[in-house]
Amino acid sequence: MKTYLTSATALCLAAGSAHAGGIDRSGQSIEALFEEGRYLEFSVVNVSPDLTGDARATFANGTGSGEIAPSYLRFGGAYKADLNDRFSYALIYDEPFGAEVDYPAGTGYFASTSDALFESRALTGLVQFNDPSGFSVYGGLRLQSVEASVNVNFDRPVGPPLRYTADADIHYGLGYVAGVSYEIPEIAFRVSLTYNSEISHETDTTETTLGVGTLATTTEFETPQSVNLKFQTGINPKTLLFGGIRWVDWSDFQLDPRQYLAVVGSPLLSYEEDVITYTLGVGRRLNENWSVAASIGYEETTGNLFTNLGPADGQEIINLAAIYRQNNYEITTGLRYIRIGDTTTGVQGIPAANFDGNDAIALGVKVAYRF
Repeated sequence: MKTYLTSATALCLAAGSAHAGGIDRSGQSIEALFEEGRYLEFSVVNVSPDLTGDARATFANGTGSGEIAPSYLRFGGAYKADLNDRFSYALIYDEPFGAEVDYPAGTGYFASTSDALFESRALTGLVQFNDPSGFSVYGGLRLQSVEASVNVNFDRPVGPPLRYTADADIHYGLGYVAGVSYEIPEIAFRVSLTYNSEISHETDTTETTLGVGTLATTTEFETPQSVNLKFQTGINPKTLLFGGIRWVDWSDFQLDPRQYLAVVGSPLLSYEEDVITYTLGVGRRLNENWSVAASIGYEETTGNLFTNLGPADGQEIINLAAIYRQNNYEITTGLRYIRIGDTTTGVQGIPAANFDGNDAIALGVKVAYRF
């Protein structure tokens, strides 16, 4: 049962975390480390958000933003192998954090033609020690790259319009992962607790502000630390219950390029509270070739004022996944529906727009091979 359902479980938990708390996208899963024997996987997820807002009274009341969140692809991969009966290792590639907004022109919206892009990529190397009692400990290093660009065209209710652009060069930072797990293979039981450290970055940034000029600066920030608690257990020989809790320290994240902070007086992107994501699901083996899984997820809405570069507050999630296995190959497909939490965005602390009734759909495919 473990072999048949692990892929469907992992895809339900991680496929297409569109608009998760902060700019979380992958969930930083290390599930490949628990696969049996030598294992290789590749995955791709297409995420299609539907994200629109309406300006409030002081910002051209009722003017719509238009669709501001383009569709995107997210890639992943992993290789796992055993060194002996006690030690195993895994190499995992993911794209843990990301965001993209693009306010269309010609809408009359106060932020029309503004856009922003934040991208990250990470390669994680893990080593696991497996004790015969069922306990294991694991840890390793994570090399992460980030790069970003932003073009802000805001008409402010007080003062001149804000015209600002910034380009941050790619930068590499190093962090670490540490965790512990306990397994009872006979009933497909496993619980794991994984800590992901924050990773510091110092990006060379070119900032240009109308009326101020162009300045070469260094922008310092940290992608946040997080903790993943995951579990699974067999209910009967063909059915698996699984779930997890993920905490991310978003309240400590702040992206504040020097010139932008001086002109506007507030960070370009920040969050007031940490985010906790809950997931619960069930998997079922249908026959020798097919298994299915479904899960639900939840993030609480905070009610805080968000920036116009990240208008999403909480989410509710439904996941469906199916896995087909033939010989050593597995093909897993996952479908995720996300109801994005309603929020109000602000400019310099003034409520500017309401983003209500938005959602996203993600479709993921994973191909795996066991040696």
